[in-house]
Order: sequence, then C-alpha cells, then structure tokens
Amino acid sequence: MSGSAPKSWLNSAGWGLAILSFINLFNYLDRFLVPALFESLKHSELRLTDAELGSLMSGFLVIYTLAAPVFGALGDRRSRPRLIAFGVGFWSLATALSGFAGSYFGLLAARASVGIGEAAYATIAPSLLSDYFPVDRRGRVMAIFFCAIPVGSALGYVVGGLMNVHFGWRPAFFVAGIPGLALAALCLWLRDPPRGSQDAAPAAKGSAPANGGGPAAKSSARSGSLGFDIKTTYLHLLRNRPYVFTVLGYAAYTFALGGLASWMPAFLERVRGMSPDKATVQFGEIVVITGFVGTFVGGWLGDYCAKYSKQAYLLVSAVATLVAAPFVWFALTVASPTEYLVCMVIAQLLMFLSTGPINASIVNLVLPNQRATAVALSVFTIHLLGDAISPYLIGAVSDASSLGQALKIVPAAIVIAGVLWGWAAREQAKFKLAQ
Repeated sequence: MSGSAPKSWLNSAGWGLAILSFINLFNYLDRFLVPALFESLKHSELRLTDAELGSLMSGFLVIYTLAAPVFGALGDRRSRPRLIAFGVGFWSLATALSGFAGSYFGLLAARASVGIGEAAYATIAPSLLSDYFPVDRRGRVMAIFFCAIPVGSALGYVVGGLMNVHFGWRPAFFVAGIPGLALAALCLWLRDPPRGSQDAAPAAKGSAPANGGGPAAKSSARSGSLGFDIKTTYLHLLRNRPYVFTVLGYAAYTFALGGLASWMPAFLERVRGMSPDKATVQFGEIVVITGFVGTFVGGWLGDYCAKYSKQAYLLVSAVATLVAAPFVWFALTVASPTEYLVCMVIAQLLMFLSTGPINASIVNLVLPNQRATAVALSVFTIHLLGDAISPYLIGAVSDASSLGQALKIVPAAIVIAGVLWGWAAREQAKFKLAQ
C-alpha cells in the first residue's frame, strides 16, 4: 500500500472483510424482518392478503433488481466505499420509515425503496473483497461474507418475531433501520485498492499493477482505460457461457430460497399449528445453524477441491443442491414434526453449502475490471427470475388453494438449479477467459 495512504486499521483486508460482513448481516436482518411480521400485518389495520404480503418482498426485489446494473456499472468506475456508504444509509432510512406506513401502498413504497440501497451494497461489496484477497482464498472469503445471509436472516426472524410479540410490528422496523446509519459512516474509511490488484496476473495490458496503491479515482481511471464501456462489458458477459449458466442456476436457487424464507414461518403457523413466536424463532434457529455451518464448510470444501479441478466450485454446488431437493420435498409433506425438523435441517445445510463456491465462481469467471458489473448482472437476473417472483407467486397460489400446496413448487426449482450448475461446470471445462 502506498506510503501516503492513511495508517488506519480500516486499511486492513481482514478488517475490511469484517466490516462488510457485519453490514451484510444487517442487510439480511432487514430483508427477512418482513416475513416474521406477515401474520401480524395480515391481521393488522392494514388487512393485507397473502398476495399483498408476498408483494412486499417482490416489490423490494423488483426495485433492487432494476437498480443493480446501475450500481454495478458505477462500481467498476467510481469509488466503491462511497457507493457502499450511500447504499447502507439509504436502505437503513427506508427501513425506519416503513414503521410509519399507514396503508398497504405506503408500506410497499417504503419496502421497495430499501431495494435501491441494498442494490448499491450487494453489487459492489464482492468486487471490493476480490481486490482485498488473492484468488486461492476467495472461496473462504466469500463464505465468511455470505455467512451473514443465514445469520442475518435468522436474526430478522428472531428480532422481528420477538419485537412483534412484545411491542408490535412498527417498532420492529425502527430497531432494524437505525443502526445502519452508523455503519454507513464507517464505510467511508474503507480502502479502495486498484481493480485486479490481487489476481495472479494483470487482466489486460494497461490494467492496474498487482502491487499498486492509490486512491479510488486512479483505480477507476485505470479500469476505464481498458476500453470496456458498459454496453461492451454486458455483451462480453452474455457471451461467457459458464457465467451465464452459473447465473441462471443461481436464479432457480434464489427462487427456491426466497420462497422458503418468505413463507416458512407462516407455513409453520398455519399448517403445523405453531405459535407465532415459536414459528419464527424455530425457523430462525434452523437457518442460523445450518447456514453458518453449511456456508463455512462449503467455502472450505470449494477451495480444497479447487486444487484439483477448476470446475470444483460449480461441481460442489451442483451436487449439494441436487441432494437437497428430496429433503425439501419431505420437509413440506411429512406429518411428523420430528421428521419435518430432520429433513429441513439436512435440506438447509446442503443448500447453504453452495453460498461461498457459487459466488467465488461468479467473480473468478470474469475479468477483474468487469466484476462489479458481473455481480450486478447476476443480482439483476437471480432476483428478476428468482425471489422477486417466488414470494408473490406462492402467495397467489396459496390464496387460490393452500399454502402447503403452493410451497411444493420449491423442490422443482432446486432441481433446476443443480442441473444448470452441472451444465455450467461442463462449459467451464472447455472455457478460456478472453483478455
């Protein structure tokens, strides 16, 4: 690092990972606070239907999906810490404002606004982390970063459920939103290294040197000098067959996880007869334990297997996901509470094994100066085709039949994800990244 850079613990790659991972925890706490409040919102003065409840998640994800490509392009060309700080501050403010909603449309507008802030964060943070750590550590780094998904999601269920029982649904939004404003200020002191500085070799002639330092503006200028305008970058990514199949598989995976995450607490209350606090806390416990263990084991397993095969990240994800599908089906259909619990724990553990490997695959399959854009396109696709539609679709089918029947579409989506990731691994075997 340059001698003129500030001598601060915030310049450490390890601390950067810790800060971004902690923020990611709040990211998912905020996102999965809402499903914990579904039953209260349904019976509140707002009187929401299941379709309207599902649309709160879908509305957020539609805006999130549309904003992601914009922030992805900015993330490859502008200061990444400043963009992340903006995103964290914006979504935190929108979350707090959700607690003041007086109608369905007011709540929908507030939740949709959260998507703008989260899009800025989610598209840029993985790109920044890839320039903090070398290639051979990225599986574990992404596992640590994305471990915040199960932990934050579980906290969303638990915090939302407990706040709802003791204080009501409105204060739950205040508690989730206000801490993020302080975290946004912390992001302004993060280091923004040159793009590609941790890769084995420069991505192309004229790219940032591996041992270079300097401010984000210089890094952005070097990235722009490669001649990749936004249109060319997206066209290049769309011709990258392993990347395309990886992202399509991720979309099916996200469809499944989004459906389960949104509706399982309500399923446990309606179908299995649990109390609201027990339903949210029990499912939260399953998510945090299986997610924490599965994400770390998957990251380690992916890095270990990558020593022997460049397709290892995709193959680990494909196999784990295909094995998970029948366990999800049994968890939704068996009558015994014990059998449900065993099947759901195994299913969630196997699903979370893919978190680190699949995100490492996405950043490794593209050029360093395209990573924020590649993550943005991935975010756009996985949510547009995934959890932007699954909560609403499941809610609409539930209104027409029952929630138990509606959730049975989830295992089919999991099978599709595993097949597509296997196909992506096959394509990667014959793929050479163009410079």
